[in-house]
Amino acid sequence: QVLLVESGGGLVQAGGSLTLSCAASGRAIRPYPMAWFRQAPGKERDFVAAITWNGTTTVYADSVKGRFTISRDNVKNTVYLQMNSLKFEDTGIYYCAQSPSKFSAAVPRTEGSYSHWGQGTQVTVSS
Repeated sequence: QVLLVESGGGLVQAGGSLTLSCAASGRAIRPYPMAWFRQAPGKERDFVAAITWNGTTTVYADSVKGRFTISRDNVKNTVYLQMNSLKFEDTGIYYCAQSPSKFSAAVPRTEGSYSHWGQGTQVTVSS
């Protein structure tokens, strides 16, 4: 059973940057696609970014494209989300998720495609 723990959230001014980390334990992340989702106050959880097991393909929500970068270090068993040019509307709880599909070339954008989730880390962007 894998345990995913997010960190790196906090309070930042609009235009600033943050880097989120998702550290996995209990199972190697290497064979699995990984993703970040976020949930704004009073809203449903939305897709942010995803990455294939080997890091060759990444996909992003239109709202973060060009500002956020997802990456992974399979040796450190960690996934990252570099967030630049943050906007007020980026505020929310950010969740890391792992797909159950080993060595899949797919990078799904739907919650149901991911089987393991972290507890989330709060990101607050002040305007």
